[in-house]
Amino acid sequence: MTKFSISNTNYTYVHDQNDRSEGIDVHHIIVKRSGAKALFVYISVLVLLASAFYLYAYEGKSVTLVYYCLLFNIIFVKILLWRPVAKESVVIMPAFGVQLETHYMSGKVTRHFVPIDKILKPVLLERVTPMTCYWTLSLIVREESELMLIFKNLRPPVKMLVHVWKALCAGTDSK
Repeated sequence: MTKFSISNTNYTYVHDQNDRSEGIDVHHIIVKRSGAKALFVYISVLVLLASAFYLYAYEGKSVTLVYYCLLFNIIFVKILLWRPVAKESVVIMPAFGVQLETHYMSGKVTRHFVPIDKILKPVLLERVTPMTCYWTLSLIVREESELMLIFKNLRPPVKMLVHVWKALCAGTDSK
């Protein structure tokens, strides 16, 4: 079994390839968690709760202020820390097709299989929106009107996508 990995501040790319004779090629993009961001959020929540309890206990304000503060803190933590996707994987089986997997933090895994005879070509594209510009990896699939995104939830850098693209080209016999 051979392994290869690349990391940056947001993502880790891991290439697992079992025995070459099997031909199964697995590529993972794993989301990194930031401990500093979590610490900042928890300290902010603690300060907000402490100030709400101070206003309730010493200033004689209503207990509804504490409830609103708790509600605001829950929403604040959800927005800043909630990243439902833990990793996305591409399993390339040259004789059968490509399986796209999304692993969520809850433990749920969704899988989508694309047969090899339906894949026309994997393409690496630059997507431009009014706010950002980033690279995506897609499949041109027979009898589909739109491109099929490989990494739907994550935006890994192009240096990670190139490895997956080359493996898809080799696995689907695309040039």
